[in-house]
Amino acid sequence: MKREDGRTVNQIRPVKITRNYLKYPEGSVLIEMGNTKVICTASIAENVPSHKKGSGSGWVTAEYAMLPRATTQRSGRERSKGRTHEIQRLIGRSLRAVFDLNKLGERSIYVDADVIQADGGTRTASITGAFVALRDAVAHLRKARVITEDPIKENMAAISVGIVNGVPMVDLPYSEDVAAEVDMNVVMTESGKFIEIQGTAEHDPFSREDLDKLLNLAGKGIKELIKKQKEVLSK
Repeated sequence: MKREDGRTVNQIRPVKITRNYLKYPEGSVLIEMGNTKVICTASIAENVPSHKKGSGSGWVTAEYAMLPRATTQRSGRERSKGRTHEIQRLIGRSLRAVFDLNKLGERSIYVDADVIQADGGTRTASITGAFVALRDAVAHLRKARVITEDPIKENMAAISVGIVNGVPMVDLPYSEDVAAEVDMNVVMTESGKFIEIQGTAEHDPFSREDLDKLLNLAGKGIKELIKKQKEVLSK
């Protein structure tokens, strides 16, 4: 089955990751997945939240926002929206899942994901791009010999999958996302372990067979994204 943009059901959109996109952050990337574009930055701070003080351990957290004209019509600037909070918690959890906070010392890395153009998959693109920005921030700390060990355990990335007109497919743009009978976001490590699976039946319930098909599509897509991350980081 061919999709409206010419892709097959198991083919992700073109991906471009530009490192050092901004001058000042310790890590910054522009990630483009199709027409979705997100700026991800990682900033180091020599402090930790109150619940980590005295622990000798650090903290990694995230914030997420969408610019007012990231979509076809202007929306108001995001302030305390439930969806925004849910997404930024997801990004933070995903990054911490592959991060040894004890090796960071009592300091924090703040990751910001700002969507400048949205066409589906903004949260998954944010996670995939944020990992690269986080990796560069860690490299900054190691180069300065602030930390001696690599706190990142392994690569990870995220992708959207769904069922549209009865067909499971990967990496949904907005036009497919709004028409999906099942909508799912998957975060997975390079070793194939799941960090998070968010799946919803928008209409009728879906079967275990459908779930397996979606997870297989997600696994293939995430492998391709991790390969892209590694290519970009090796330069």
